[in-house]
Amino acid sequence: MTTRACPCGLPESYDACCGRFHAGAAAAPTAEALMRSRYSAFVRQDTGYLLRTWHPRTRPARLDLDPAMRWTGLEILQTSAGSAFHTTGTVTFRASYRGGSLHERSRFERVDGAWVYVDGDFLE
Repeated sequence: MTTRACPCGLPESYDACCGRFHAGAAAAPTAEALMRSRYSAFVRQDTGYLLRTWHPRTRPARLDLDPAMRWTGLEILQTSAGSAFHTTGTVTFRASYRGGSLHERSRFERVDGAWVYVDGDFLE
């Protein structure tokens, strides 16, 4: 069991937080939880998880991540819908990396009951 903090910013350990989603032991219950787990997957360079949680309609054939990229923090700015009672949701966030940040409003949908990332709009 890993006790280091989860990269998504929540106080749980990685294994108790996003790690269980990455391992396939559980599915993200909300759009925000999926957003956080996808951020953690970018931090950990887990392209398999990123592709599995991308909507089939918008998923790229492959994903090449820059191994030199260093993500340094995630701030959730706003959520809309995306709970267990919704079929769609949005999460607006700022993801910081060494040298800058990415500000995006991401759209999520349920496919076969599971939350997936559809696409997003860069802000600012």
